[in-house]
Amino acid sequence: MGKAYDVMAATCPSRTVLHRIGARWTVFVVNALDDGPRRFSELKGHIQGITPKVLTETLRSLETDGLVSRHAYDENPPRVEYALTPLGRSLLIPLRAVRLWAEEHVPDIEAARSRRPTL
Repeated sequence: MGKAYDVMAATCPSRTVLHRIGARWTVFVVNALDDGPRRFSELKGHIQGITPKVLTETLRSLETDGLVSRHAYDENPPRVEYALTPLGRSLLIPLRAVRLWAEEHVPDIEAARSRRPTL
């Protein structure tokens, strides 16, 4: 059996994994790649509000962590596509659950916010 990890422990490496998953744009990039490989410009157009710099940084981090692969084609002009790896695909299941929860509970969250007195 593998080593036991505890995200609540200050020195546990699982914290870095949870940080990657919880990073602001990770959820959007992983979801955007759900349908298959996409070029950088396709990702940027699909994920509204992300800057090219942040998209580049996010893709590099996801590639480093083994969640996204980058394939550069030997063409002129150059073409690069990004795709989810099997590990990245496995992240879709929990992210879908979180996305569905968020979309389903928007009215509840908005109602709670409207009841809170302004400071």
